[in-house]
Amino acid sequence: MSQLKEKLYQCSGLLSGLCIVIITLLLLAQIIGRLFGFIVPSAEDFAGYALAASTFLGLAYTFREGGHIRVTLLIQRFSPVPRKIQEGSILILSFCLMSYLSYACSFMVYESYIYEEVSYGYVPVPLWIPQVPVALGVIALTFAIIDALVMLLKGKQPTYSEQEDALALEEI
Repeated sequence: MSQLKEKLYQCSGLLSGLCIVIITLLLLAQIIGRLFGFIVPSAEDFAGYALAASTFLGLAYTFREGGHIRVTLLIQRFSPVPRKIQEGSILILSFCLMSYLSYACSFMVYESYIYEEVSYGYVPVPLWIPQVPVALGVIALTFAIIDALVMLLKGKQPTYSEQEDALALEEI
């Protein structure tokens, strides 16, 4: 099960990176197109969709690797027991918020699909297609948060916390 979770986070990060490559290729095609007198239809729209997908798909991987901004200056001052209480309460709050956001994003995709909403760009795209990666990214982050909470409740140190402690030791 642990390998499956790690593969989910890595796949999420890889897809995020792929979206950044797609943005780069779209912008490059647009630049070359302007030089040779042709346009790439709806390139801005597709780049925007890829940007949203990249942002949300990268959340779980970044959380797992300890890349999200945290106030470690304050957190490191706590002794072990208050630190675990603080970590647990923040993870519970984060899980509640992300669960609601997962539901809201999934419902948004569902509504876009049911009502057959399309984009207003030059190339009409069903809106549920670019919304799916956003919902999947939020759901993956929710899984990463609950995974960290379970690790904390088992008495283990969450992966992101290990990364932070390793970085703090390097700075000293």
